[in-house]
Amino acid sequence: MSYSDYGDNDPIYGDDLADEDRESRPRLMLMGLRRSGKSSIQRVVFHKMTPTETLFLESTSKINKDNIHSFIDFQVWDFPGQMDFFDPTFDTTAIFGEVGALVFVIDSQDDYMEALARLHSTVVAAYRVNPNITFEVFIHKVDGLSEDYKIDTQRDIQQTTTDELADAGLENVQLAFYLTSIYDHSIFEAFSKVIQKLIPQLPTLENLLNILCANSGIEKAFLFDVISKIYIATDSSPVDSQSYEICSDMIDVIIDISSIYGRAAIGAKSQGYLEDQQDQPEDWTHQQDGHDDYENSNGGGHGHSQAVVSNSSRAGSLNNQPVRSGGNHEAFSVIKMGNGTVLYLREVNKYLALICLLRAETFEKQGLIDYNVHCFKEAMDQVFELKRAERTRREMEANQLLEQQQHNGLYGHG
Repeated sequence: MSYSDYGDNDPIYGDDLADEDRESRPRLMLMGLRRSGKSSIQRVVFHKMTPTETLFLESTSKINKDNIHSFIDFQVWDFPGQMDFFDPTFDTTAIFGEVGALVFVIDSQDDYMEALARLHSTVVAAYRVNPNITFEVFIHKVDGLSEDYKIDTQRDIQQTTTDELADAGLENVQLAFYLTSIYDHSIFEAFSKVIQKLIPQLPTLENLLNILCANSGIEKAFLFDVISKIYIATDSSPVDSQSYEICSDMIDVIIDISSIYGRAAIGAKSQGYLEDQQDQPEDWTHQQDGHDDYENSNGGGHGHSQAVVSNSSRAGSLNNQPVRSGGNHEAFSVIKMGNGTVLYLREVNKYLALICLLRAETFEKQGLIDYNVHCFKEAMDQVFELKRAERTRREMEANQLLEQQQHNGLYGHG
């Protein structure tokens, strides 16, 4: 079972962020020349393939459509680099009409002038069909470049692209540029910013996180999609790569520790990762006995880890945490690092986890933080309850209109 199959029938948030018609869910397109790394990006981010395994991927020969079911429901279309979609046989309206974001991948280690020409023609064609597309440019495979060369390459690509679009009369088209590599967190951070643009509730989520941080003394807060490790929202303070990386790594730590000491994995990196463990529950937060297995394995709740980055940690669903209606305990973890920083993780639902960075002295008021996080979760429920109510109202209006049309068709000529 693949990541794209995960959570298909789950009612929590995932369907509410999708369009009413599942066939019209937001579409994300991966384009670029052959061997630029499009398929590798897709497999690493959404199917949890290791970067080294992507070396054996075959070149894409047809359009691959991948349905992603998670906190936000969307499709990923991977286009072959050799495909000429400007051919008259292709319907550009059908290709670009429903696109939410177009990601163009450029191999930074190759001569990218041909890629820039393809980028220009793609943006011009797509913008004429659908002006609402967000254009994202991944300057990819930068792991083999020096820092100075990375900056010079990005500046050259950005300047050339902007000048060409201005010459075509499209100076108002906005493109975002990212330096990416599948060998570090940069590809996940870039995709986080791409996916955020597909979430209509993003401003509300950011405001809720701002309120949480202001009232709890939290320095930085991320709302993570647990499976992909993409953060779908964060507070308004600047995001530095180190903070994102350490929070992303915390998810892996909790997953790995739970898979060792727990009776059930609390957060499969993907369903593909658990292909040989189908007897385990899908809910990433499930703990059958409700014990803090990591603490027990270290001889009690006050044991100290000998890990380099932390001197104390707790992981798993604690037996004193509130129990949800389904009987599962909420996942909860705290990692105290040697530099005085505390990482605080709390489950939001089966898709999402809230991870916060704060100082050790601030964490002394853990009761206040726990209460504020509870209020944050309730506020999120209210936001998406409004979304569900609006969706129900539109469905009722559509049904009433259909019934009226059918009535007029049957009796209009009586």
